Amino acid sequence: MLTEGLEQELGDLIVKICNVSVPIPDVLPPDAPLIGPDSPLGLDSLDAVEIVVAVQKEYGVHIDAQETGRRVLESLRTLADFIRRQRKVER
Repeated sequence: MLTEGLEQELGDLIVKICNVSVPIPDVLPPDAPLIGPDSPLGLDSLDAVEIVVAVQKEYGVHIDAQETGRRVLESLRTLADFIRRQRKVER
């Protein structure tokens, strides 16, 4: 499950849980902003809360503190890298 396709997997999860209504690009750029006005998915801070809850549940990681959450949710790549690091620490 945690392969190089993790960014794509996360993109699919986010689109599903946030009920994205904007046209979804065929490929979400892994470094594009995830939250805020520059997000290709049009996600806001309320979506960020939904993403954190879903990611914690789906991947068994814990995203704590507002500052950590902000860094982790910068892009699909930063979110995927965080999950990969947390999984390595748990092993």
